[in-house]
Amino acid sequence: MSAQLNPVEVVRPESLAFLKQLLDTPSPSGFERDGQKVWLDFVRPFAKKTWNDAYNNCFASFGPEGAGIPTLAICGHADEIGLMVNHFDDKGFVYCKAIGGIDPSSIVGKRVRFKSSVAGVTAPVVGLIGATAIHLQDKSQEGKVRKLHELFIDIGATSADEAKAKLAIGDPGVFLDGFMQLNDDIVVARALDNRIGTWIAAEALRLVAERGAALKVRVVAVSTVQEEVGLKGAQMVARSLAPDVALVTDVGHATDSPGISHAQHGHFKLAGGPKLAIGGAMQPEVVARLAQVAASLSIPLQRAATPSGSGTDTDAFFVAGGIPSGLVSLPIRYMHTTVEMTSLRDLNRIAHLFAGFAMSMQPNERFAPVL
Repeated sequence: MSAQLNPVEVVRPESLAFLKQLLDTPSPSGFERDGQKVWLDFVRPFAKKTWNDAYNNCFASFGPEGAGIPTLAICGHADEIGLMVNHFDDKGFVYCKAIGGIDPSSIVGKRVRFKSSVAGVTAPVVGLIGATAIHLQDKSQEGKVRKLHELFIDIGATSADEAKAKLAIGDPGVFLDGFMQLNDDIVVARALDNRIGTWIAAEALRLVAERGAALKVRVVAVSTVQEEVGLKGAQMVARSLAPDVALVTDVGHATDSPGISHAQHGHFKLAGGPKLAIGGAMQPEVVARLAQVAASLSIPLQRAATPSGSGTDTDAFFVAGGIPSGLVSLPIRYMHTTVEMTSLRDLNRIAHLFAGFAMSMQPNERFAPVL
């Protein structure tokens, strides 16, 4: 990183190594346990307390506790999109259902890594989504977009029984693409959406823990599950933790690549600063404080019009009891593909922004207007 960068933009080496491990650990919705173990291992040295619930939502807290001391939750979701084994044909080809939102046209020819539940199968089972050679394709079908159930996965089996000796119905898989750093700022991975959010929650907690006694509120970093299939983990957390304030981070679209209408989707630049959501579930006093803290830290923000649902865990906190909430998203290109791209500087800016928000809070402070 350049020596001229604002310190809030520099990811320390240990945190970058944690990010890579987190992104490369398979964690499809409903099967987040392995990634959650990585997350808990990172936060335990500086958290006062860590715990998880029955569905593997994970928590790490720091700061004072007691009457009159508010709880600030900093949240990201741990799960990623993936595939689930649904059928074996007589020749041993595997057919799958989607875990989360997948564009079938973007995955032909991709390699998939399954976690098997078959007794005795301990290694990942790798297959590839069949891509019929162009020489053999039926030209009458050109232009037809195939549906997911029409795609098959080849795991090298020659019969249904051979395939079933490796995999079972319901086994989850993720794409094999891993973390790659293109330069000192730009990185690519299949699961930026949204383990970057859990990274931000952990890194923000580490930053407030460094300031120790100056922190006047309880901060709980939260790594939620099953966001991609309906914000389910956040709904559990909103009720069980019941924080006074919730700060959520997720990925948001960078719309500076070709073919995207700015009039329709807004104009957001990769590495142009985090996206601050305005409207809907975002409580105005929380939004104003985020903007104030960002200005104090010289963090540029891109304002994002969000008049209704955000499609993120923020909506769950908003609906479950009207918890004052804010959403800051990390601009990425190529969302829900295996080549999601983002800026490390923007990533670290969000962690520092959330830590700064926590440090700005006072005991007995409530984010609610007086009308």
